Amino acid sequence: MVLVTGGTGLVGSHLLVHLLGNGISVRAIHRKGSDLQRVRKVFSYYVGNPTELFQKIDWVEADVNDIPALENAFEGIDRVYHSAAFISFDPNDYDALLKINAGGTANIVNLCLAKRVQKLCYVSSIATMGGSADSAKINEENEFLELHANVYARSKYQAELEVWRGSQEGLPVVIINPGIIIGPGFWEGGSGTLFAIAKKGYSYYLPGGTGFVGVNDVVRMLYRLMHSNVTNERYLAVSENRSYREIMTLLQTNLGLEAPTKQLQFWQLGLFRLLDWLWHSISGRGRRLTKNSIHSLRHQESYDNSKIQRDFDFSFEPLNAAIGFSCSKFMEENR
Repeated sequence: MVLVTGGTGLVGSHLLVHLLGNGISVRAIHRKGSDLQRVRKVFSYYVGNPTELFQKIDWVEADVNDIPALENAFEGIDRVYHSAAFISFDPNDYDALLKINAGGTANIVNLCLAKRVQKLCYVSSIATMGGSADSAKINEENEFLELHANVYARSKYQAELEVWRGSQEGLPVVIINPGIIIGPGFWEGGSGTLFAIAKKGYSYYLPGGTGFVGVNDVVRMLYRLMHSNVTNERYLAVSENRSYREIMTLLQTNLGLEAPTKQLQFWQLGLFRLLDWLWHSISGRGRRLTKNSIHSLRHQESYDNSKIQRDFDFSFEPLNAAIGFSCSKFMEENR
């Protein structure tokens, strides 16, 4: 049986659809109070009878820092997909990020070792990939650079160290580093907020850009890697390198809106950062725009996806198609 952590998230829910569709017996952990109906909604995007397939999941209530509950979840498990994570770029959340992303991953690794799990696939992020000083494309060999790294990146890097520690202790592991993941069903957080922003039809766009990938490409990569003989490797999961202007243009035109035409200037972003800090100080709301965030927007990073294509003859879905499908589901649910 396979265990999926983060089964109520974007990657985890799509992974559950893919695994069950391929006849894999699946157990998934979820936190108390998590929304399982949203996962069922994701199933409805892809199968004619979502309830029948959804009911095949063996759900276990557990948290990545709840060792007794995790021990129960690991009973009879031979392979683990670890996609659970806390996403925040607010420096005030750093302790929580370390506890969940790094500490939680350490718990998963320890249980994999104790239960003699055959393989662990860990979903990390391109946030842990260092930049390239000579403007060359970033690949799997780039080392993490802490300078200017945001708190989320630091916590995910610490989580990767836990996975590599597990590999040194005899656990077969694979890490994937997805870019910004495009997919339907989770509009309130993470990359899903891009759709809500696009719906407002702003005429401004952010400078810079990064790597993007469709959620189903991430899922297919995880499945292929898990069922391969490849161990102790990492793979970038980036289908296309795009500017934020290009992405917002695709989103807004697919939503039937005008494309943005004006780039936000860095002095404007600096002003927004100050206002964001003031509002945080007054209201206690989490920070949304930090100094590190603005630094990352000053140039467009490019990522080299040739390793997964070479090793697995892997073909990525065009990003236009992933955005178009996601926008169609967003419009159905947000009329």
